Amino acid sequence: MRKVIAAINVTLDGFCDHTAMIADEEIHEHYNRLLKSAGSILYGRRTFELMKYWQAVVKNPTGEKSMDEFAVTIDNIPKIVFSHTLKNLDWETARLANRDPGEEVSELKQSADGGSKKILVGSPGLIVALTNLNLIDEFQLCVQPIILGEGLRLLKNIRDRIDLNLLKTKTFKSGSIILYYAPVKNDR
Repeated sequence: MRKVIAAINVTLDGFCDHTAMIADEEIHEHYNRLLKSAGSILYGRRTFELMKYWQAVVKNPTGEKSMDEFAVTIDNIPKIVFSHTLKNLDWETARLANRDPGEEVSELKQSADGGSKKILVGSPGLIVALTNLNLIDEFQLCVQPIILGEGLRLLKNIRDRIDLNLLKTKTFKSGSIILYYAPVKNDR
């Protein structure tokens, strides 16, 4: 069974804002490796539209190796987008989900397509929806040394308490720390 990993950057006060995060060479290299280990990444509409920025970097590289490699990696990974409003994604490696998140992800987890490669989830709303359905196998939260004060809270609207086991941590020179957690499997 394929593993579903919620991988996202978050401020110290729990907000997700891709435009406020540290995106240095070391963090880009980490996410390059993570993306290359995955068979697909799942996005909601807003995050997908933000990620389209990388299409321009593929066409016009910045000259910064880690950023340019990240752009190529994100361009190549298959993307599944959950949206009620988008009709055309205009990205060769992206497709619209044709079912609700629970059905789509349950089938992806069982699918041999993509082998044993991970399924990444990179949108706050989708992380919440899949967490509420008990479909997240691991959380990789990159806590950034930033207090934002306002914005979109990462785990807003979680319905039930979820206990987690800390698997490991990874610290970056920037002060960012990735916390790797797995939900405790309860017999509820």
